[in-house]
Amino acid sequence: MFHTTRRPNRRCWLKGCGAVLFGLAWGGRRAAFAVEAPGSALAFRAAEDGFAFETGELSGTLRPGGRPIGLSPLRHRSSDRDLAQQYGVCSHYRLLDADARYGVAAWDWAGSVAEVEEGTVRASWTRDDAHPFDLHVRYRWSKPDTLDVETTVTAARDLKHFESFLASYFQGFADPYVYVSACPETGGREAFLLAEERYGVWQMFPRDEEAVAMIQDGRWLHEPHPVQWQIMPRYALPLAMRRDAETGLAAVLMAPRRDCFAVATPYRGEGHRSLYLSLFGEDLKAGQTAAARARLVIAPSLSDAQAAARYQDYLAEIGAGAEKKRYPVRLRVPAGVLTAGPGIAPSGSAPNR
Repeated sequence: MFHTTRRPNRRCWLKGCGAVLFGLAWGGRRAAFAVEAPGSALAFRAAEDGFAFETGELSGTLRPGGRPIGLSPLRHRSSDRDLAQQYGVCSHYRLLDADARYGVAAWDWAGSVAEVEEGTVRASWTRDDAHPFDLHVRYRWSKPDTLDVETTVTAARDLKHFESFLASYFQGFADPYVYVSACPETGGREAFLLAEERYGVWQMFPRDEEAVAMIQDGRWLHEPHPVQWQIMPRYALPLAMRRDAETGLAAVLMAPRRDCFAVATPYRGEGHRSLYLSLFGEDLKAGQTAAARARLVIAPSLSDAQAAARYQDYLAEIGAGAEKKRYPVRLRVPAGVLTAGPGIAPSGSAPNR
């Protein structure tokens, strides 16, 4: 069963969407999920309102109403409360490179197509005048509390430091944490750092200096809703978490280091209740394909140590080679760019989503 989104008065034609090529070898970026095929409970199924799921731990809908967003609604077995806001969890938001912002968001990119096969949803967006690339996404339950998302891009022309900004918007979950390198705020050790308001509204935790340069190369100044990110300490792992005091649930997002060059969040209690992963961050030549992976875990009573252990389990599943750098990226960090250190007030406006 296919779900499509089309809007009138917009030039967007699908070009050969019959075959979604997720089984290609992607050079150094190929990685298979090292888990068994899902059983009947660990599967999406086509429904009138999107792709429904009931894993025993989590239930809800992917791409509700055929809209190309993430999980919404999303519920845990311990509560009837919807855990997702309207733009969903694990939604593809901004599509950026060093020179341009492509459309407003992937969820506004008309003409997307999705199908379910053996419990896995495969979604695709086909290149058009506003998007010089094809985008494919695979959503797969690997455990009752764990969703794997794999994003593949094929460039129609050269793209400089391409980025897919993966966004998750939660209901509740006021307290955001990012697993950072040793800094004064964590007592000089690697640990989860609570994103407090005194650090700034919009906080970005980069992988390295090259990541800082990409964040500050002008991609976030494009309308609508430009953002001036407060550069925070480097992440120790691309691992972020939100905690919900009412339900005791933790929502954890993670990615391989090589696939994710920054993790971002607004401060504790801010209304978006969001977490973001900046995926890819690499140059692509015309015709080149690359893939990036991410994982969502939602579980009750998850300690910091257990969340970090879930990340190590993830690395073991996808293979140790996933953390090897593909090839060096040479960027100069602009003078005056902050590379670490909370406590400096941000400037600029915030996104409305």
